[in-house]
Amino acid sequence: MRTIITYGTFDLFHKGHYNILKRAKEQGDYLIVGVTSESYDIERGKLNVRDDLLTRVKNVEATGFADKIILEEYQGQKINDIIKYSVDTLVIGSDWIGKFDYLKEYCEVLYLDRTKDISSTQLREDSGSILRIGVVTDDANDSGLVSEARYVSGLHIEGVFAPELEVAEEFKKEFELAFATDDYDALLNKSDLIYIKTGLGTRYDQAEKALAAGKPVIIEPPISLDEIKTRQLQELAARKGVAIIERITIAYLRAFTQLVWYLHGGIIGDVLALKSVLDIGECEPTFLEAQIVSLFAVRKLFGGQDSPAIKNVFRWNEENISYFSGIFEQRSARGALASVEITEGLGMESGLTIFGTKGRLNVPGNWFNIGYFQIIPVDPQASIQHYSFNFEGNGFRYLLQELLIMISNGRTESTRYFNEDSLEGIRLLADLQRGASA
Repeated sequence: MRTIITYGTFDLFHKGHYNILKRAKEQGDYLIVGVTSESYDIERGKLNVRDDLLTRVKNVEATGFADKIILEEYQGQKINDIIKYSVDTLVIGSDWIGKFDYLKEYCEVLYLDRTKDISSTQLREDSGSILRIGVVTDDANDSGLVSEARYVSGLHIEGVFAPELEVAEEFKKEFELAFATDDYDALLNKSDLIYIKTGLGTRYDQAEKALAAGKPVIIEPPISLDEIKTRQLQELAARKGVAIIERITIAYLRAFTQLVWYLHGGIIGDVLALKSVLDIGECEPTFLEAQIVSLFAVRKLFGGQDSPAIKNVFRWNEENISYFSGIFEQRSARGALASVEITEGLGMESGLTIFGTKGRLNVPGNWFNIGYFQIIPVDPQASIQHYSFNFEGNGFRYLLQELLIMISNGRTESTRYFNEDSLEGIRLLADLQRGASA
């Protein structure tokens, strides 16, 4: 007897789930299906799971393919299950290619291609609430969307538009999407929300057309370098009752939200200074995006209503090395100073430290993907306090979760990253270009 095992959350059960169970069953004589428990979903960063565990188990059972259903409850359980049940083959979807190769020591690992003739219309009919994402791009890089979206229930990446059809076809093939097109209207017609990751030259027009069609938009930062144009898009979104949300993922991370809350609550006393270093090789934003996110973080961490004033700017660019340094003063924080350094090619160690009258708050490493920070008191005899929060992937999933909540609640503006935050970022960028505050 040949024993097969597969795993999944099976939330909002649809035809795609049915097909992979059917195809898994065809690989052998006895099929074991592992359904993830609610606690394990939380642990691994699976967000927005709609169906409770009992419903998900019953849906798998109703297919008739599973000879045995077990619960997956912890990291590393797959090895124990394979040994315990003498499994011959682990079957998993092709969107996880390479992820489970370590199990080849214990059994065969078979990655099944997603069923490409399953349209999102069928998925929506089966599940009732899956939203189709259309990607607008000018290269074959997904910025982590595909890998992150699979952790957020209720989303399906449907297709891709690129001005050059060859690029769209490459993207489609790489990420196994339903269609590729160089017709933007076709993408809009087949999508419920749009992710725009093109250059600044085309980004505004593409966002405007998507919003006018009533589609929520996720867009790379900044929306535009023009404050008036950005405000126009925000107003258009409000009129259409849809959201436009920049991919500033740090704004949606629980650790960052808690850090800001603790800081403003006086956990290190009055803020005196902030020092930020980011080597973009560690988190791979563009230099412009790194500036946008750094400026947003400075404003949020300092608090107050006025934007920080630029005291000094230094830039240095060579063939393989870029360096930016900015010194900012926040008047509402007793003249506190912030030092922001962004580097590429220098191999500097990233980190964020905020100094106060009662101690310092430290975020080691790549603070763009913050999941941990510590409070170090001034008194060397006092204990260091450690704060750790669940963080998985590159943070994109937490933004996607927020957008789904916004859509569900009919909100057009995030409570984590306001429209005014976008406008303030543009003003600060303009000041940086002039080298001094306006």
